[in-house]
Amino acid sequence: MITAELFAALVAFAFVASITPGPNNLMLMASGMNYGVKRTVPHILGIIVGFPVMIVLVGAGLAQVFELVPYSYAALRVVSAAYLLWLAWKIATASPVSADESPLVSKPITFIQAVLFQWVNPKAWAMALTAVSVYTPVSKTLLSVVLVALVFACIGSVTMSAWMFMGQQLRRFLSDPRKLRFFNIVCGFALATSLLPMIAELM
Repeated sequence: MITAELFAALVAFAFVASITPGPNNLMLMASGMNYGVKRTVPHILGIIVGFPVMIVLVGAGLAQVFELVPYSYAALRVVSAAYLLWLAWKIATASPVSADESPLVSKPITFIQAVLFQWVNPKAWAMALTAVSVYTPVSKTLLSVVLVALVFACIGSVTMSAWMFMGQQLRRFLSDPRKLRFFNIVCGFALATSLLPMIAELM
């Protein structure tokens, strides 16, 4: 079972890892900016559900697959980098949605897409592998892994909501379409830049 000291360390790690910039947070901020809170809710719910499920599956033995087949993890990172670069381009070139436009004009990420995105999110993989390997007892039990997943779900729901609302608030100050477009370019660039450490390791 997880001790009080280990649990406190887990909470601190989950908070720092969840609130710092990464693909999920940058995309939530951009979505809150371009689509508003209501249309971003499925996106954030998909992360809240998808990432804890990922932690449970990693804790259940998926991490051992990477140990047995090292190249599988490298292949996953290459695919993830390519997909995130594509997303960065889509964000950078997105046209802001005005309040009087139809919701069909532009589509934010859906719940299912957000769930599936966790599996190609390098930061999510790093967080899940670290959480399971460092913050669960040596004799891992399903209960301890589920507890780790629940901690991330609770803390992540707060920190990610903050990024989403921050994007929405920024929209008030960037009402000019040119400023919104610049914001999207900055977000796309930041998302691409977040991949630099991983790309450096692959080189």
